[in-house]
Amino acid sequence: MKSKANLRKTLRQRRHILSDAEQDEAAQKLAVQINKHPLFRRSRHVAIYYPNDGEIDPSIILNMAWRQKKYCYLPILWPLGENQLRFAPITPKSRLALNRFDIPEPTTTSRKIKSARHLDLILLPLVAADRHGNRLGMGGGFYDKSLAFLHRRRSWKQPHIIGIAYDFQIVDNLPSDPWDVQLDALITDTNSFNCIPG
Repeated sequence: MKSKANLRKTLRQRRHILSDAEQDEAAQKLAVQINKHPLFRRSRHVAIYYPNDGEIDPSIILNMAWRQKKYCYLPILWPLGENQLRFAPITPKSRLALNRFDIPEPTTTSRKIKSARHLDLILLPLVAADRHGNRLGMGGGFYDKSLAFLHRRRSWKQPHIIGIAYDFQIVDNLPSDPWDVQLDALITDTNSFNCIPG
């Protein structure tokens, strides 16, 4: 098994060599897969992400969610917690500003910003994942720290977490750490399945 660092490097490189046409086709197919999933269909408050570093583009999903009258959010860096995220509402009229990683975030008042606890669903970017729900991110731990409260919940689990990716980002087995947040489902441009912890 490759180390996390090697796997991260290999799969990030593979994302970057996709042509614009391949990226667009994958994004369209992903939206079809997402729209069929019951977790997406029944969710009202949905967090998406702004694509960065070659991640599969969820823009079509965002537009689809707006048409379905869902409330949508993008992650923002939270200054009051180390490597923590909060979620700001995003609408077609939202203004965006670059954060310290040059990723666009909605500009809004603090009273409109939500903790992950108040969302129904988070569509999570990833570098790699396996069918057991283990996810390899960029290495900053932002989502794991922001969703750590899920480890303490036994019966009522909200938000649900769906990892979205290109099909080639699915691997057989990923090593996991105790602080890693597990995915409930994994959806790619060609597959959709619920994760079963290993």
